[in-house]
Amino acid sequence: MSLSISGGAAETRPNVLLIAIDDMNDWVGCLGGHPNTHTPNIDRLAKRGTLFTNAHCQAPICNPSRTSIMYGLRPSTSGVYKNAPKPWTVAELNNHVTMPRWFARNGYFTATAGKLYHGSGLPNGDFDLVGPRPGQRLKLDRQIRQDLPNRTSKLWDFGPQDHDETLFQDHIDASWAIEQLQQKYDQPLFLTVGFYRPHVPFYAPTRIFKNHLLADTTLPSVKLNDRNDLPQVATTVTHNSAPPAHSWFVEHNAWKPAVQAYLACIQWTDEQVGRLLDALDQSPHSDNTIVVLYSDHGFHLGEKQRWTKFSLWERSTHVPFIIDAPGLPGGQNCSRPTELLSVYPTLAELCELPANSDVEGRSLLPLLKNQHAAWPHLALTTHGLNNHAVRADRYRYIRYHDGAEELYDMQHDPNEWANLVSDNISVEHRMIIKGLASRLPKVNVRPAKARGGSKRK
Repeated sequence: MSLSISGGAAETRPNVLLIAIDDMNDWVGCLGGHPNTHTPNIDRLAKRGTLFTNAHCQAPICNPSRTSIMYGLRPSTSGVYKNAPKPWTVAELNNHVTMPRWFARNGYFTATAGKLYHGSGLPNGDFDLVGPRPGQRLKLDRQIRQDLPNRTSKLWDFGPQDHDETLFQDHIDASWAIEQLQQKYDQPLFLTVGFYRPHVPFYAPTRIFKNHLLADTTLPSVKLNDRNDLPQVATTVTHNSAPPAHSWFVEHNAWKPAVQAYLACIQWTDEQVGRLLDALDQSPHSDNTIVVLYSDHGFHLGEKQRWTKFSLWERSTHVPFIIDAPGLPGGQNCSRPTELLSVYPTLAELCELPANSDVEGRSLLPLLKNQHAAWPHLALTTHGLNNHAVRADRYRYIRYHDGAEELYDMQHDPNEWANLVSDNISVEHRMIIKGLASRLPKVNVRPAKARGGSKRK
């Protein structure tokens, strides 16, 4: 039963339902990302609000991406580049007000369940009410693949789980959030729900797997010599020893089953999103709630012969991102380059909160009002100290800490198979690089260390 404040006072400011999804790339129907995907609920949310079709995370790893969203700071400013340290253990961030605390300071009742920060941790006092936060695996889950390489993390498993669907962690989190939506409040509500799938292990109910196992599943397009034109540093920066090598998936006939499992997890999460949307529509808050949905970063499933995230290429950075706000146009598909860093200032402005001057993101309200509004901003992603990608309308520019570069024409080369940086680079492309490089962050702090406690401002 909810411990929230109830009473039914008239709501004067909009509520917020924030839905964070783990490792979901752009394989959703409304983005046209994969022909075998099934996401009717995410798609219907896109029709109700604004879908940002060129949205990008600020880091292709859980901890720095989620830190950036909740703290409103770029990784290059916070120094949180990897999955450690937790931001609330960094002394330099102790006086920074997170998004939930900013809403609480300004009269909101805050509640959360599932994975919002990395590892489902929370800063002390970040929320008024904390619901269930089960982990990536449950004791009920059984290991599916027995042929994984010895060095591979046990998280790298995939296949159906046949226990009761109501016991899956994302179903538990959605059910708790639905209970909160059924309450009435004396304060406006700021509710966040973090879904784990499609993060590894790729586990979804048997019912869903049956649909995907019968499908003629399309595999990602892979060019065998794709990496020949990459600088050496790209291999170093994108290295991740946790997953099996792409060659293992191919040689063990595991590529298609893994892709099918990922698609099943996407469908499973979409069903939980649908349960939330249905509950909201039937709740006392149906006409006065802003809904935000995003994924913390993308995910490779064989593209560039790699698995997981940890890269500055499109597959790792491009994410679903939707905002549905009462009174604003619906059914918009905005192609401007946008960032998840904008969630904090956008929600603050939509809810008529004072702006937090420490936050670096830009409010998306102009684009929510008019998808074609002037927007001179680009999207910036950081992966480790001094490694950045800049995404414009047409081009993606990557520069690594040693000065090595990549440039891709996303209009003509959406798979990023042809790095335009070479000894024979054209004057035109060199000028494009000059313009995009001017957008790189001017501040690149050293990696943060856990030194302080978790005092809140």
